[in-house]
Amino acid sequence: MKPVITDIPGVGPAAAAALGEHHIKTLAKLASASVEAVSAVPGFSESRAARVIAAAGELLAASGTSQTAKDKGGKSVKEDKPAGKGKKDKKDKKKKDKDKKKGKGKGKGKDKKKGKQKE
Repeated sequence: MKPVITDIPGVGPAAAAALGEHHIKTLAKLASASVEAVSAVPGFSESRAARVIAAAGELLAASGTSQTAKDKGGKSVKEDKPAGKGKKDKKDKKKKDKDKKKGKGKGKGKDKKKGKQKE
């Protein structure tokens, strides 16, 4: 079974909920968090923050779970997507697909103006 934040000694449901309110919901997120970020969570001093961050890293290493794979609740992280793949690129692809269906794409086919085969 995949380890969770509450598997860390001293982190129960209340502490896990407090971490979750600060967007630290998985072991990978906790292991990669800074001491400053975790100590900003109510109930976490700098020493406790350092302790739970280290424990999270150890649990991940022991379980063989990658910190860079799927992270934060099983959802793919947006930063994993290649740069430049945004809405504009999707619109361009849709336009190209639409043009192909209408016969405006490149390739062989009849030249509509002359009625002859393109080469």
